[in-house]
Amino acid sequence: MNKHATSNLKAEKIAGGVATDQRHDSAHKHVSGTAVYIDDMPEPAGTLHVGLGLSKVAHGTLKSVDLSAVRTASGVVDVLTYADVPGENDVSPSNMHDDPVLAEGTVQFFGQPIFAVIAETRDAARRAARLAKIEYDELPAILGIWPLDPIKDRLVTTPLTLRRGDAAAAIAAAPRRVKGRMKLGGQDHFYLEGQVSLALPGEDDEVTVYCSTQGPSETQHLVSHVLGVPSHAVTVEVRRMGGGFGGKETQANQCAAIAAIAAKKHKRAVKVRLDRDEDMTATGKRHDFAIDYEVGFDNEGNILGVDFMFALNAGFSADLSGPVGDRALFHCDNAYFYPNVHAKSAPLYTNTVSNTAFRGFGGPQGMIGAERVIDEVAFAVGKDPLDIRKRNFYDPMEAIGARCVTPYHQKVEDNIIQRIVAELEESANYARRRREIQAFNANSRFIKRGLALTPVKFGISFTKTESNQAGALVHVYADGSVHMNHGGTEMGQGLHLKVAQVVAEEFQIDLERVKITATTTAKVPNTAPTAASSGADLNGMAAQNAARQIRKRLTDFAAEKYQVPVDQVVFLPNRVRVGNQEVSFNDLVKQAYIARVQLSAAGFYKTPKIHWDRSKGQGHAFYYYAYGAACSEVSVDTLTGEYVVERADILHDCGRSLNTAIDIGQVEGGFIQGMGWLTTEELWWDDKGRLRTHAPSTYKIPLASDRPKIFNVALTDWSQAYEPTIHRSKAVGEPPLPHGMSVLHALSDAVASVADHKICPRLDAPATPERVLMAIERLKREAAKLG
Repeated sequence: MNKHATSNLKAEKIAGGVATDQRHDSAHKHVSGTAVYIDDMPEPAGTLHVGLGLSKVAHGTLKSVDLSAVRTASGVVDVLTYADVPGENDVSPSNMHDDPVLAEGTVQFFGQPIFAVIAETRDAARRAARLAKIEYDELPAILGIWPLDPIKDRLVTTPLTLRRGDAAAAIAAAPRRVKGRMKLGGQDHFYLEGQVSLALPGEDDEVTVYCSTQGPSETQHLVSHVLGVPSHAVTVEVRRMGGGFGGKETQANQCAAIAAIAAKKHKRAVKVRLDRDEDMTATGKRHDFAIDYEVGFDNEGNILGVDFMFALNAGFSADLSGPVGDRALFHCDNAYFYPNVHAKSAPLYTNTVSNTAFRGFGGPQGMIGAERVIDEVAFAVGKDPLDIRKRNFYDPMEAIGARCVTPYHQKVEDNIIQRIVAELEESANYARRRREIQAFNANSRFIKRGLALTPVKFGISFTKTESNQAGALVHVYADGSVHMNHGGTEMGQGLHLKVAQVVAEEFQIDLERVKITATTTAKVPNTAPTAASSGADLNGMAAQNAARQIRKRLTDFAAEKYQVPVDQVVFLPNRVRVGNQEVSFNDLVKQAYIARVQLSAAGFYKTPKIHWDRSKGQGHAFYYYAYGAACSEVSVDTLTGEYVVERADILHDCGRSLNTAIDIGQVEGGFIQGMGWLTTEELWWDDKGRLRTHAPSTYKIPLASDRPKIFNVALTDWSQAYEPTIHRSKAVGEPPLPHGMSVLHALSDAVASVADHKICPRLDAPATPERVLMAIERLKREAAKLG
């Protein structure tokens, strides 16, 4: 073979392998409306529909429940209450037995499901549900956490404490000290597809549930408990979700359980689909937090000790509030080394809907606490917050010293935040723009601009160790086509595509030859939920493991058949070189089939190295960290509090990206979602415990018009995962969301300008225009008092 041919051979690649830009496998279906979601599936003949009867008080005992008018309403087939649950009336994901399918005796939040109407049509079920006559003996209700005492008041689960060194002594001895409180609001998931399940009864005790869930195995497990049958009797399947963001990790289970109960009772298909108002009222949110902090530091801005209390609004039941609070503590350092630290969580009981997982899972709330501390120190010593950030970073990877240990005693060995911040600082022209903004504000009476650059260090792994495992099933058919299945779920993030790219890469075949199939508990059992940004890490490795088993069998077969050493069997794009000849992949597979070689494999992967002792607050909680930084600029009208995001620059670390097109989309979307959480998305309950922001008319997610006028997003082109992840890529689902912090801090910077940056604005979130205006007026008054 001549040199030119050799060069061409090296350049030849399969279409759609890893580290190539590929469009989402369902993108064309998303934009054309042909992607099939559960509500698009043809309904079996005789399908029944569910309408929920929701509580009208926030806390009370059920004095009487008269459902006679409901039962006799047109089209109604049945009405289910807790008494109709054949197994356990509980869908608690934390095994706390505090989350009933249907309320039993008491209600604990406004909107809690009490009964379920089963009718011939969805409209008939919903109309009938309104006819119930329910009397309550109302009880005192706790409707928010702001007045609660995190030490004395009721918790839904055991809190966590992290400590290293002596924070109290370090703060007491520090040259300077500051303490304060930040109020941080929650966030509705606002997925495009609401909660929905379709249950089909099978033979004997069997039932199949098509469910919009991020955790098919957990849904399977809880439905089986509710029905009182083994897990093997329940099959849960999901092809795709119209968004999840954590809202379908546990909260999908209630609808699935109700549909399954009704389907088995009536031996007919049953569908539950909540409308937007019901969904927002009856399902959990991102937790709102009250963050109390005290920090000791020196005159240069070096943090010497910090003490945090993270009180979170758990709602009426535990759900995932324990681990959400844990992860807030895991990220209360963000990218900073605290020589002495004490941090505690307090998952507080309230009479509101039980809050749950949300993209970032408490991590963003912890980071917000860290960044507030940085702001306090910066204003106290009169320096740019970016200088204080850089001063307090963990040691870089190439120069690890004493400043590398987290509050949970894990060493940070892969820190690249210094390089990322330096590159972004230069590419975003931070120093020049800082000078220009200062000049602009000096000459602008009413419009003030603000600028902030914030870092992100995000730990990747489930802190629940057993969740860090995944399975996959790969079939190679006799014609050379490949069927791929794994335990992860697709909610628009491109997980299935990435895993398919991994399989294509292993076999060296074009991506189009790999069939992506629906996630189902019947194929891959005992899966972790698709959460914690671990979908590609876990399932990609499991699928790779399965593909490698088959590839090895094909290699051994070819070596034996053609009488060549194993190392002379080389997989090339869509073909295999065996010795000095080549055979197409399809032909080799056909030959292997005829020779009765097994062409199917179940793959498995478990994350190594991680361990966690919650009782001690110590361990190697994360396999690795993902890094990034964002720089945002805003303009604020100081007469109204209204603002515009002028520009955002983001540099994010995805390691060796499996698919940069998908990953950049994740960074963009994460930033916008984080920005929305911290600016416009305000949840508001009235004094009766009713959620009043329960629809897009009153709950304001960012629009396309709210995006930064200039939006520059880039991935590092030099990074790779420190640990041997799937092709040395890094997770990208959750880490970009905290980049939205840069907008909050840019707003804070603009607000601070009205008092010549002498006073820390202490801007709470969401920083709505009203809240921004109130902060501006407060700073003006404080500045006037200071003269």
